[in-house]
Amino acid sequence: MKRTRALSCLITMLLIAAADSAEETVMRLEMSHRDTLFPTSSHRIEDIISEDQKRHSLISQKRKTSGGGAKLPLRSGSDYGAAQYFADVRVGTPAKMFRVVVDTGSELTWVNCRFRGKGKGREKKRRVFRAEESSSFRQVGCLTQTCKVDLTNLFSLSNCPTPSTPCSYDYRYSDGSAAQGVFAKETFTVGLTNGRVARLHGLLIGCSSSFDGDSFQGADGVLGLALSDYSFTSKATNLFGGKFSYCLVDHRSHKNVSSYLTFGSTTTKATSTRTTPLDLNLIPPFYAINIIGISLGNDMLDIPMQVWDATSGGGTILDSGTSLTLLAEAAYRPVVSGLERYLVGLKRVKPEGVPIEYCFDVTSGFNESKLPQLMFHFKGGARFEPHRRSYVVDAAHGVKCLGFVSAGAPATNVVGNIMQQNYLWEFDIVASTLSFAPSTCL
Repeated sequence: MKRTRALSCLITMLLIAAADSAEETVMRLEMSHRDTLFPTSSHRIEDIISEDQKRHSLISQKRKTSGGGAKLPLRSGSDYGAAQYFADVRVGTPAKMFRVVVDTGSELTWVNCRFRGKGKGREKKRRVFRAEESSSFRQVGCLTQTCKVDLTNLFSLSNCPTPSTPCSYDYRYSDGSAAQGVFAKETFTVGLTNGRVARLHGLLIGCSSSFDGDSFQGADGVLGLALSDYSFTSKATNLFGGKFSYCLVDHRSHKNVSSYLTFGSTTTKATSTRTTPLDLNLIPPFYAINIIGISLGNDMLDIPMQVWDATSGGGTILDSGTSLTLLAEAAYRPVVSGLERYLVGLKRVKPEGVPIEYCFDVTSGFNESKLPQLMFHFKGGARFEPHRRSYVVDAAHGVKCLGFVSAGAPATNVVGNIMQQNYLWEFDIVASTLSFAPSTCL
């Protein structure tokens, strides 16, 4: 039947071409024929079907979410003993709520999860996602291209005894934390800025049966916001217009004080907004910013330009998953020594468990307004002026510390979440820009 239809179409096209040609030129068309649509390999069929479903899902979701943005409640982890910021996400069908670390430095989104009763993750005070109870949970097979090729950067493991074995991972973080589990596709339910809700289908998720590290204290998982094909950011910005933003409340705030992580244009426009380029290809999958110097008050600090050059092992990223600000040694020393001059008379202390070099006893009194204004200078002229409480931070009762850590040399500089607090940050993926402005975040 396929061959007969192909021949009929070919004859018709030749007759039309001959009739329309004044010089009776014959048009010859070559048409190929295949006996089967799919290759013989069963896992290639799975890949093809998966890609078709992904495309159809994206088309459907774009229709449903057009004209609105998504927003997720965002709060400090202080009440949970964590120096992170948490968002609430709803995963699966029916949707279950989970508290996850908001991490612009991570590609993988995962939750504390059990797959058919297996796993040894920490249960205490954490919610557990039961994969078998979600009708939308679809594991990723270990023989698929998604596992073998696409997810290699997410530490997919090569162990694959049978085609039905799920694609597994061992995801390692820079602070030594780790999560192990299997990959799956799942549905997320998000609130929209217009008051409605939307279901985002087919998002890559990690079902973590085991995890360990201080980064996860008080959390049920991680929301990966780094820029990669399989991060939550990639999916959400595709649907909501290529932008996302957040405003981090004071890191000491209680859990009932919240702001929003928003996908789509922000509704609040500050008159003091400044914009600088984002270099999305410089230090992938991180959000690289073009800092060229740091000043204290009116004095530009003597920092070699190599510190800011990513091609020489330097460069700077903005990271919501890192708490303190890490500076290459050649930048760290001028900053902390410059600030220390304004803290003369305060006793240096070393609080237990605090990995910061410069800490001071302030029980006798401390006036932070006497500190000079720290300022990050960006290429193109934009300047970021963090609040003083963002770089002289509370470490314990009566103790304040300079919120910087030496990253060694050469090293990538990291502007952490405490330095970012009480600013609205908007990442425009399409325009490759970062806009920021001071805000109460409320």
